[in-house]
Amino acid sequence: MKVCVTAIGNDLSSPVDPRFGRCANFIIVDTDSMDFKVMQNRNVYQSGGAGIQAAGDVIKEGIKCVISGAIGPNAMGVLSSAGVEFYEALPGSVRDNIEALKEGRLRKIYDPTVPGHFGQGGRGGGYGRRW
Repeated sequence: MKVCVTAIGNDLSSPVDPRFGRCANFIIVDTDSMDFKVMQNRNVYQSGGAGIQAAGDVIKEGIKCVISGAIGPNAMGVLSSAGVEFYEALPGSVRDNIEALKEGRLRKIYDPTVPGHFGQGGRGGGYGRRW
């Protein structure tokens, strides 16, 4: 299965980025082979709509599941309408979270976890509830 994990760095040992729409990178992992590719998030510095654009970028990659720390209402709506599942990340690396997903230890999220404009520094409060 193709899974997208938000990441601060650019490999499987990178810490998970707790933001979805304004994360540094998306690491797309094939959970069977653990092959991965890095997709830089081109929406980091957008003044608005970063979550919606990021969700669209992820969907174009054929992702079935996203792992991240937090997601706002607009991005959640776009992902949900495309049938993409969302799981709340645990603090740790991309690899740790892929293993936790495989073992059924991640919590599936059905509703937004933060208000709109959350990761936009100053407007929504910062970097996530657990980070």
